[in-house]
This record gives sequence, structure tokens and C-alpha cells, in this order.
Amino acid sequence: MPLLVVGISVLVLLFLMTRMKLNGFAALLLVAVGVALVQGIPVADIPDVLSEGIGGQIGDTMLTIGLGAMVGRVMGDSGAAQRIAGRLLDAFGPRWVQVAMVVTSMLIGVTMFYEVAFIIIVPIAFTLVRVTGAKLLWVGLPMSIALSTMHSFLPPHPGPTAVAATFHASVGHTLFYGLFIAVPVGAFIALLWPRLPFIRAMDPAIPKGLVSDREFEDGEMPGLGWSLSVALFPVVLIAGAAVVDMTVSGDGPVLHFVAFIGSAPIALMLTLLLAIWAFGPRIGRSLADVNTSCTSAAQSMAMILLVIGAGGAFKNVLVEGGISDYIKDATDTWSVSPIILAWLIAVILRVALGSATVAVVTASGVVLPLLAGSGIHPEIMVLAVSCGSIAFSHVNDPGFWLFKEYFNLSVIEAIKVRTTYTTVLAVLGLGGVLAMEWTLDVLSL
Repeated sequence: MPLLVVGISVLVLLFLMTRMKLNGFAALLLVAVGVALVQGIPVADIPDVLSEGIGGQIGDTMLTIGLGAMVGRVMGDSGAAQRIAGRLLDAFGPRWVQVAMVVTSMLIGVTMFYEVAFIIIVPIAFTLVRVTGAKLLWVGLPMSIALSTMHSFLPPHPGPTAVAATFHASVGHTLFYGLFIAVPVGAFIALLWPRLPFIRAMDPAIPKGLVSDREFEDGEMPGLGWSLSVALFPVVLIAGAAVVDMTVSGDGPVLHFVAFIGSAPIALMLTLLLAIWAFGPRIGRSLADVNTSCTSAAQSMAMILLVIGAGGAFKNVLVEGGISDYIKDATDTWSVSPIILAWLIAVILRVALGSATVAVVTASGVVLPLLAGSGIHPEIMVLAVSCGSIAFSHVNDPGFWLFKEYFNLSVIEAIKVRTTYTTVLAVLGLGGVLAMEWTLDVLSL
């Protein structure tokens, strides 16, 4: 049974990494090969399947994570991250630092991918940890939870946008309805989770090399205007391109240019160039010093990228092994409310495959025939599928490894933190979707 294969593979992976202390990159590749053999993928094809998985995952994330890490390190080594962190502390106070993280993350995360927003904001979170003396998860976890919620629930993020196209739903209406669910649910979990006893018992240190250890005097730091301008520059480019894409129809060189500079890699590359000048020659730092910051960031990211790439290989083996087709066939005959069915199929696919995008696309295809004549608003169905796709993030999800490595957690600790919060977000999201559908039905009477 394919789902049994998934369960056993996860247990083997946990055993290799926790008991055998095997490196995450090697453990993921070994388990991926084992699953490929069990699922009947021809031996001659396995190297190509692994390569495609690694290439697809690294292709999607290397530029984003690499450039973002360099921007963050340049800002940290110049004092710009400390300047922003200090202003957030002045505005919210040390007692409300978590609220500051939630507000910042939700505003940035509405239009930016989880990985991009995470890489941009995490240096500020690290700096706040150092300045306030708070625990890393106390400050960083609200940021990650808020970003996860925005990314998984709302367009223009890829999953919800793809499902909206399948269901012929309005992207604007989906975003509008989704905000009423995502904001309260995300804020509630973001502020609750760090307070849970099993989370407070963890005290990971900030990973070395990702942020400057120096504490700057006020006169040594760049001004707040420049610091914020560089931090928000990619946000403006990416968000602007998303708004144009949702509101302007047609084709032409101007729209192509907007899409080009609004793509995450290009926006971050332009931001890095701006940061190199603004926090280098403009304030008297040599280009050699700035280059040292970039090199340090790249070296610190090497193992993180390897582990994320291996996670992509594991995910691709599960997909190529036919597990998504098995789940699709098994759920075809279920007699359940279309909303709950859409959510449940997305959850099962997410657990089995790790890919939220594969989960939402497959789930939407299964429930699409049920939408016609059901009377359910298509936007609500989009939200049902989308919030189901966030559940049970674990070792076959490359985002899990990004979270684990940046917060310096063991595999078991990362499961305790991330797998639990993503699952609760999905369950509360389903409750919000059902409540929203009931509200729309009442208002339409």
C-alpha cells in the first residue's frame, strides 16, 4: 500500500538522522532511493528522478535563498538590520516584540513567497533576539507562522492561484474572503505557539554565519530611511508585479518588464546590488568588506541548500512512484461534503508527498466535478483546498528543512514545532472556511 510505504520511509529517515546521526542530505537521498525501488521505479531511471527532484527544488530556491541570505548578511554587517530592529522595539516595546513580528510578516507575506519573505525578515528576527536577549523561537516562530499562513491560504501565492484558475474563481474575491480567515487564525497561532510548554523548553542558538554578532553604536548604523528602503525594495517590486498581474489584462513589453523585475530572483538580485552600494561605498565601507559579507552568507547556506535539494529528491520519488494517483483513485468514491473532501484530499496528499503545490492541484482536479451544481462559492473551495495543503509539514517537505536549519533545531524538535503548528493552522482554516460559506449563504438569502 503506497501510504504504508510513505509512513515507513519517514520512520526510517527519522531513525537514520536521530539514532544513526547521519547527515540530513545523505539520509534523504538513501531513503529516496529505497522508496524508488519499493515503488517499482526502474533502476536505470532512479538517478534521473533524483536529479530532477534536486534540480527542480534547487532551481526554485537557490537563487531566492542565496541572494536573500547575502542581502541579509550585508544589512547585518552594516548595522541596517539592527537599525530596523531597534525601531521596531521603539514602536512596540520589548514586551510586544512578537506582535511586531506578526504584523511585519503578514504585511510582507501577503504577496511574497514564504521562502523569500522568510529570508528577508529573519536577519531582523535574529537581531531582535540578540538585542532583547529573548529566545530564538520566541521571536522567530511568530514570524514563520504568520508567513506560512499568508503563503498557504491566499493568492497571489502559487497554490491558491492555481486552484482559483481550476475552479474559475475570482482571485480578488478569494483574497478578500481569505484575509478574514488567515489574519485571525495566523495571528492566534503565532502568538499562542511560542507560549506552549514544549516550545518554551527548546532554546536553540542562532546558526553561525547568518547574522553579524557585532552590536553597533547609534552613530555607526545607516539611517532608518536607507535601512527600510533596502529591506522593502524587493517587497515593492514583487508586490507591485502581483498587483499588476491581478488587475491588468493584456500583453506587451511593459507588462513583461514588470513581471521580469517582480520575479523573486531578479527582485532580490537588484536588492543585493542596491544593498552593496547603500551599505558599502555610500557609508565608507569598502567593496572588499561587503564581498566578505556575501561570501560568508554563501558559505553558511551551502549545507542548507544541499538538504533542501535532497528533500526535493525525496518528494519527486514519491510523486513519480504514483502515490498521488493512488490517493486520487481511492478518494473518487467518497461521499463527503465537497468542502471537507477538498480539504481532506489536500491534507492526505500533503502528508504523502510533501509538496503543497502538488497537493492543491491534484485535490482541485478530484473535487472539480463536485463543484458544479453544489451551490458552493468557488472561492470557498479554493480556500478549502489551500488551507488543507499546509497541514502536517514534515520531512518530505523542503520548507521543513529550511525552517529546521534556520532555527537550528533537531529533526524531532522541528517536527514538534512545525508539524504541529501547520496542522492546527489547517484545522482552524477549515473551520473558518465552513463559517465563511455559511455567512455568504446567509447574506445571499
